[in-house]
Amino acid sequence: MRPLILISNDDGVRSPGLHALAECVLDIADIVISAPFDQQTSMSRAKRRPAGGGVIHKIEVMLGGIPHVAHGVVGTPSLSVLHGILEIAPRRPDLCLSGINYGENIGYALSTGGTVGAAMEAAAFGVPAIAVSLETPMSLNHSDELPQLNWRPTQHVVRGLVEEVLANGWPSAVGVYNVNVPSDADESTEVRWTRQSRMNYYQWSSTGSRDWSQPHSLRVDKIADGSEVDSDVRALAIDRVVSVTPLVRELTALEHWDAQRR
Repeated sequence: MRPLILISNDDGVRSPGLHALAECVLDIADIVISAPFDQQTSMSRAKRRPAGGGVIHKIEVMLGGIPHVAHGVVGTPSLSVLHGILEIAPRRPDLCLSGINYGENIGYALSTGGTVGAAMEAAAFGVPAIAVSLETPMSLNHSDELPQLNWRPTQHVVRGLVEEVLANGWPSAVGVYNVNVPSDADESTEVRWTRQSRMNYYQWSSTGSRDWSQPHSLRVDKIADGSEVDSDVRALAIDRVVSVTPLVRELTALEHWDAQRR
């Protein structure tokens, strides 16, 4: 029996990045696509249920020139994975792939991303998960009109990781692999194992005084200066290499916890 891979994202079921992610494993696995019905960027692991939440739409998408059924779940990325595992998949998935996201998820800010949130939801069910993001201009991060990009370098990285996992198994201490690919990468770009930076890579600031009764957007900038040498931020934003960060499911500060028990 071929392995079963659940494909999800936060940019929505019609995202070209989602389709590119599915295409890179079509020949080695059976796939189930369960993704948000519409754009759900920056939802992390939210379980917010909008009107019609939980409704599942069957949508035909073209993968490698062949029509496939995808499932658009009305709700957040986390909910799309939850419904994918509990209702849509014919059996327990062997792996979850989330992405390919428009916009990098690195540093302390990665916890806000729905791409990582979807992967974490799968991990919470004991399904190994790989979150995949491609560096893009911030103007695309919340867009409903998503263009085709050069997916091949990212597909190359994902394919290698999936083949390794399917052949050798998933590391027991890891919940999620968080993969981030620079916009100028090619198939020869270095793949570096990294740590999550403690920096808040996406840094927010106020634009000054305003009328609080009116809608307003805060300013956000990408900041890489001062990032740790072995971090995901340094790898992608400064050294321009692919970052793969193994994330654990536990958030406990173990050194402090152990010190308090002595």
